[in-house]
Amino acid sequence: MNPEASGEVSRARDNDIFKRSWKELAYHAQLLDLMKLDVSTKIQVHVGGVYGDKVRSMKRFVRRFFLLENQIRRRLVIENDDRLFNLQDCIRIGSETKLPVLFDVFHHRINGKGETVKKAVCLSRKTWNEKKDGAPMVDYSFKRICGSGRQHAESIDICRFEDFLKETFPVDFDVMLEIKDKEKSVLRAVKAASHDPRFLKAMENK
Repeated sequence: MNPEASGEVSRARDNDIFKRSWKELAYHAQLLDLMKLDVSTKIQVHVGGVYGDKVRSMKRFVRRFFLLENQIRRRLVIENDDRLFNLQDCIRIGSETKLPVLFDVFHHRINGKGETVKKAVCLSRKTWNEKKDGAPMVDYSFKRICGSGRQHAESIDICRFEDFLKETFPVDFDVMLEIKDKEKSVLRAVKAASHDPRFLKAMENK
């Protein structure tokens, strides 16, 4: 196969993905605006594909970000993924775009650069402007038992979650659970966090 022709096909496919993503982001941003939700209500995205050159792909993401309407840009956050773009990559992109970085614990354990979870949480937290963006957010999950290395757990392991809370104390952030059984795990997580000063403070402010 002609490498040059293959590159042209990849670029055409990438441009098509971008156009479709743009339309989808515009739809979600408009929906959130119509619901009268402020810009602390975010739309979470990954950086995308590497296509053989990570640095070039990161520059392309930054360039395309500035093509988007402000209605979309002001709601975006980028998340580190489990294969291509780690936390440090996302922070570099965030420094150019002023995008907050949403830290994913599970992805970091698979595709991190050696930072402890607490260090990583602190690094991502610095990318948030709390007055504008709201509380920093962290996605929490872990590997599914007997599953592939990238599969999320079916139900929360409370001992692991409690260790996570202890490790990250006293750094404050909102947690989103990416656990298959959803509400069941949420209720158990709330019970486990009920004595954490960060949780108690959040409840007092409601």
